[in-house]
Amino acid sequence: MAEDIVYLVEDDAAVRKGCEQALSIADIPVRGFSNAEALLKAMADSCPALVVTDVRLPGRDGLTLLRELRQLDRELPVLLMTGHGDVAMAVEAMREGAHDFIEKPFPSERLIAVVRSALEKRALLVENRRLKAQLGDAGLGRIIGQTPAMQRIRQLVATLAPTGVDLLINGETGAGKEVIARAIHEASSRRGAFVAINCGALPESVFESELFGHEAGAFTGAGKRRIGRIEHASGGTLFLDEIETMPLNLQVKLLRVLQERSVERLGGNAGVPVDLRLVAASKADLKTESDAGRFRADLYYRLNVVSLDLPPLRERRADIPLLLAHFLAEAAQRYQRPMAEWTPTDLARWQQYDWPGNVRELKNVADRWTLGLQDGLPGAAALALPGASLAEQVDAAERALLVAALQRTGGNVLAAAELLHTPRKTFYDKLTRHGIVPEHFRH
Repeated sequence: MAEDIVYLVEDDAAVRKGCEQALSIADIPVRGFSNAEALLKAMADSCPALVVTDVRLPGRDGLTLLRELRQLDRELPVLLMTGHGDVAMAVEAMREGAHDFIEKPFPSERLIAVVRSALEKRALLVENRRLKAQLGDAGLGRIIGQTPAMQRIRQLVATLAPTGVDLLINGETGAGKEVIARAIHEASSRRGAFVAINCGALPESVFESELFGHEAGAFTGAGKRRIGRIEHASGGTLFLDEIETMPLNLQVKLLRVLQERSVERLGGNAGVPVDLRLVAASKADLKTESDAGRFRADLYYRLNVVSLDLPPLRERRADIPLLLAHFLAEAAQRYQRPMAEWTPTDLARWQQYDWPGNVRELKNVADRWTLGLQDGLPGAAALALPGASLAEQVDAAERALLVAALQRTGGNVLAAAELLHTPRKTFYDKLTRHGIVPEHFRH
C-alpha cells in the first residue's frame, strides 16, 4: 500500500502541474492523472494515502469517482476541488463521505494545509488498523511494550487466554503481574468477575474465611453465610498474588479446589461446584521454596503446568517511553493537570536507572512529574550508557529525540516530524526501525 502518496485528478494540465509542484515542494509525494479512469486503473496496483480530485472531469465526474472510491475503501480520504458554482455539489459530497473540499482558485498554502490535515487523518487510521491487528483480542491493549520480551508475553497471552488453562506468572514486585493477569481474563471467553487477592496482605486468622467462605455459626461472630472469593470468582478468573506467602495448611485446601473444582465453606459439609480459572503470581522461585519446605511441592507442580516469566523493567528499558507516556496521560486526567513533558536528557537518565521497583516505580515517577515535582530518583548519572558502543549511544539518543517529539505533539507524527525538521517518510522509517508506536502518545 502506497500510504505516503497523494493521487491528484485534474483534467486541466496547467492546474494539475501547479498542484503537483506545490505538493512536491512541501515534501508531499504526488502522482497526477488527467481523468478518473486512469486513477482507478492505477489503484488496482496500489492505494494512495489521499485522493484529490476536481469535481468536473471528462467521463466520470468527481462525485461518481467519490462513490466508487468509497466502495473500495471507506476510510480513504477524498478531497474535492470545486469551482465557484460547484460548492453546493461539494457540500452534498461531504454528506456522502468526502473529507473536505477546496474552492478554486486557491493559494498553494491552502492546498498544502488541507492535504496535510487529510494525510494526518489517514495516518491515524492506518496506525489504528496496525495496532488492532497487532493487539488482537480485547485485553492485550493492557500490555504496553514493543521489546522482544513483551512481544513474546503478548503472544503467549493471546495464545493461552482462550484455553482456560491455569497459569503461573513469575516476576519481581511491581513488574506488572496483575496487569498480565487482567489481560488474560479480558482476552478469554470468561464473562464472570476478575477476583484478585494479595495473599501476603491477608492476616492468617481471616485467610481461610476470606478465600473459602463460611456458613452461619461456623465460628464466633459468623452470624450469616459468607461467600468466599473462590466461589465469587466462579465463571471468571481468580488471581492469587504472592501465592508463595499462602499458609501451608491452606495450600492443601486450595489444591483440592483446583483438582475437584469444588469448594467447601467453613462449617459446611457439601461442596459447592465452581467454574473458575486460577492465575497465580509469585515473586519467589516456587521450586526453590518447595525444595526448602516452605511451599507444597504438589501445589507447585499443579500450578506450574504453564508459566509466564515477566521481565523486570531494567531488562526492557526501550519500553520506558511508551509506559511513561501512558502513565503521564493517566496522571494528567486523574489530577486534572496538563500533560507533563520530558526532555531527551530526562529520558536518558530514566533509561539508565535500574528501577528496583519496576513499572510501579515508573508510575510513581509519572505521578510526581505530572504534579510538577522532581522525579525523586537518585542523582543523574553520566549520559554515556555503560558498556555501549558509540553507535549504540547514537541510536539511543535518536530514539530519545523521536520519543520526546511524539510526547510533545501528543503522537501527531506530522507535527513531530516538523519539530525535528525531518521529512515525513524518513520520520516514519525511523519510527519503524526503533519500534515506536505513535498511538501510545495520543491522548
